[in-house]
Amino acid sequence: MLPHYKPQSKCSRLSQSLNSVHSLFISCNMKHHQHQLGWELQNGKNNWLKDIPRKVLSAILILLLLAVIPLFFSARVPLVLWGGLRDDSVSLHCDIFKGEWVPDPKAPYYTNTSCWAIHDHQNCMKYGRPDSAYLKWKWKPDDCRLPAFDPARFFDLMRGKSLAFVGDSVGRNHMQSLICMLSRVEYPEDASKGGDEKYRRWYYTSYDFTIQAMWSEFLVKGKQTDQHGPTNTGLFSLYLDEPDEQWVSKLQGFDYVIVSVGHWFLRPLLYYERGELVGCQFCPGANMTDLGKEYGYRRAFRTAFRAINGLQNFKGITYLRTFAPSHFENGQWNKGGHCLRGKPFKSNETSLGGIDMEFYRAQLEEFREAEKEGKKRGLKFRLLDITRAMLMRPDGHPGIYGHRREENVTLYNDCVHWCLPGPIDAWSDFFLQMLKMEKSYSSS
Repeated sequence: MLPHYKPQSKCSRLSQSLNSVHSLFISCNMKHHQHQLGWELQNGKNNWLKDIPRKVLSAILILLLLAVIPLFFSARVPLVLWGGLRDDSVSLHCDIFKGEWVPDPKAPYYTNTSCWAIHDHQNCMKYGRPDSAYLKWKWKPDDCRLPAFDPARFFDLMRGKSLAFVGDSVGRNHMQSLICMLSRVEYPEDASKGGDEKYRRWYYTSYDFTIQAMWSEFLVKGKQTDQHGPTNTGLFSLYLDEPDEQWVSKLQGFDYVIVSVGHWFLRPLLYYERGELVGCQFCPGANMTDLGKEYGYRRAFRTAFRAINGLQNFKGITYLRTFAPSHFENGQWNKGGHCLRGKPFKSNETSLGGIDMEFYRAQLEEFREAEKEGKKRGLKFRLLDITRAMLMRPDGHPGIYGHRREENVTLYNDCVHWCLPGPIDAWSDFFLQMLKMEKSYSSS
């Protein structure tokens, strides 16, 4: 905030600016023109003005004012006022998450050669994906226009701020997408303490802006009980009422936090509450209660949100990034499933169902409860609702193009993560618009 700057509404500031411009114009320019006009009339020049009705002259003066004031205003009004005005392309009441994917011939805005932050498994260009049509789309809300991501504007809003990504590898996918989107302006420095990729920290020196990855695939305390488990994907014990302190303990001081997890909850799990085994999913024994996938997922978010609301010195804004559906067809991920489609669905060509709907609904319900509790404590929760948009992008996954074809390793088709560049870049469009709307709310 500028020194001695008293926050005002946009309308009040705009009105005051217009009044000051109007007064200045009247006091300076009008006096000069009136004096010049009087001198000419007294000396017999331009006597034809006597025959022009006063109302016509007044109308001409008004038109001149309307033409000159915008030019004067744009040159003199401080940037802090224009900052809000230039964001009005999207109404605060527009649902930016409801819409369609439309062609974007200008995309992509970076490539695998211009951005070094792309994880190999999402580097579809590097590993020979033959088509490029999946790159040429942008998200268009039904009732408004969503501006393309502006890295300079993002840095302007995030100067001196910090952002944490809490979650799993799709959250890391999101973070790397953002780094690539920002690379048109600046690359970050690695400010990590140690070499742990799961807690990588990036720092943008020109803007004093920090991005931090915080790995937590379940958000709650968990451990691997069996490397193989009943489905050969491991068996994990989750303590659903105990948050993962690895990320909770690091959250203090962050201005923004994006929380997201998902697909790890589709593995075999043992559920513990108050230290006691209460049930499981894909149960390894006959004497256990199968509580299903949604049970653990819901309680993990409940515990995570309660942990955030319970932090004593945390003043940041928490964003829930909703579940991003996978697109396996003709089999599950480990049984030949693939994602070979070459273009997006339209909104009327697909619908959310099954476990995707269960996870999404659980997230929304737990989010609403956390939001209500947060208001009591002066904390803000926001919904980064990407589920519908990403449901419509079966064409945006790496599939087999996340590794070299000749590699002698067992790698399955990846229909969970997203190619970079690719549809996931729209998440930064959403996030930036939410930041601009946040600024509009706080300054109105």
